[in-house]
Amino acid sequence: MPTDSRVEERLRERGVRFTPSRRAVVGALLAADGPKSAAEVHDLLGAAIPLSSLYRSLAVLEDAGVLTPHHGARGVTRYEPAEWLSGHHHHLVCVTCGAVEDVAVPAVEEQDLESIVVEIADRAGFSAANHVLEIEGRCARCA
Repeated sequence: MPTDSRVEERLRERGVRFTPSRRAVVGALLAADGPKSAAEVHDLLGAAIPLSSLYRSLAVLEDAGVLTPHHGARGVTRYEPAEWLSGHHHHLVCVTCGAVEDVAVPAVEEQDLESIVVEIADRAGFSAANHVLEIEGRCARCA
């Protein structure tokens, strides 16, 4: 099923319309190289969507589980498509400029990571459902 149809179906199930503004936000974030802040999404879309509409769209899409927020150390929230839409991946986070980049982990290493997550959770009596890995450091521009 095409991405737009999947998003539209999910929103319809929650009684929410897939407006042109929401469609543009999802499209911009699907095309991005990692999570983006509201300001970065606004820059990507130009004047196509007023800032107030952009914030409403981000909130509605987050509430519907279409977007996942990532709260940065500097208080900046960045958004990306939820894993059911974009696939499982991890992030490289620059502690200097705040850039966030998606990084795919090879299957063998992902299995090792999953084993470590389950082992840590088991020791704490916790049932792990998912994991997110963010590696902090300096990007090539800031290094």
